Amino acid sequence: QLQLVESGGGLVQPGGSLRLSCATSGFTLDYYTIGWFRQAPGKEREGVSCVGTRGASATYADSVKGRFTMSRDNAKNTAYLQMNNLKPEDTAIYYCAAVLSESHYYCSGYGPTGEYDNWGQGTQVTVSS
Repeated sequence: QLQLVESGGGLVQPGGSLRLSCATSGFTLDYYTIGWFRQAPGKEREGVSCVGTRGASATYADSVKGRFTMSRDNAKNTAYLQMNNLKPEDTAIYYCAAVLSESHYYCSGYGPTGEYDNWGQGTQVTVSS
């Protein structure tokens, strides 16, 4: 059974940092494209960052570029999202998701695209003073 479990969310002041983790189980992460998404109250879900397979580089939405860094450790079956210089508008529930594909279709130059079919339960990130 495929599982993704996010952790690391919390309350942080503007300008602060958080590191989210996405622990996966039930599948071999090597063959999956991984994405981070977020959804703020009253807003549509937004793709934040993604990283493909075979050592591909992470890509980012313009709203987080230069502040967020995504990485994956296939040996640990875990993906990470380091978030620096957080802003109040980063407040949202953050989800990690995976799709069994090595195609660039699911990870464009501006973050995740297409339909990811395996999702975690989300972790709340609140940026407030």
